[in-house]
Amino acid sequence: MTKKDRALAAVTLLKSMYPDPECSLKATDPYHLLVATRLSAQCTDARVNLVTPSLFAAFPTPQAMASAPVEEVEELIRSTGFYHTKARDLVVMAQQLLDRFDGHVPDTIEALTSLQGVGRKTANLICGDVYHMPGAVVTDTHLIRISNRIGLTATTDPKKVETELRALLPPEESNNFCHRCVMHGRACCTARKAHCESCALTEICKKKIAK
Repeated sequence: MTKKDRALAAVTLLKSMYPDPECSLKATDPYHLLVATRLSAQCTDARVNLVTPSLFAAFPTPQAMASAPVEEVEELIRSTGFYHTKARDLVVMAQQLLDRFDGHVPDTIEALTSLQGVGRKTANLICGDVYHMPGAVVTDTHLIRISNRIGLTATTDPKKVETELRALLPPEESNNFCHRCVMHGRACCTARKAHCESCALTEICKKKIAK
């Protein structure tokens, strides 16, 4: 089985297990998703979802965030960790959105990654979930782990994983594949243990075959 065949099989199997994939971060508009994704670095999505309602009640728009005192933002996001850096990034990012993009969240990887604190993972999520761009690959830790275990990649470098998966996955399936890997990584193929006995990917999994 080639890597391409394995990738296509993984797409089909995960689709049967998780027919309705979705981002676990709760957001009502592109800007809120951008902020939530920045907060999710080194933090669980569940924790971010607890923090964002009060954050967006206080600073709901780029216009409001751009003039927010950093100390107030820090207090609202403290429980997400690294709150000094995240608060500074959110304020500067909002200012950049106003200065460069008329307050709108841009729709390209290049433009998004020019914003303060926004890396390729966040940019791909916005392009895939908001703008439905084919070929978006969100290199979440679950995606990296599962891609390595089943034999699609052999690296933990996010940029390399993104590049390699983009070459293997059908562009129209890649964004949902990433969401499904997150769901599967939480439910079955966890960081602590791969529950191969209950995994639908067993038939194509390099980790299982090697045992």
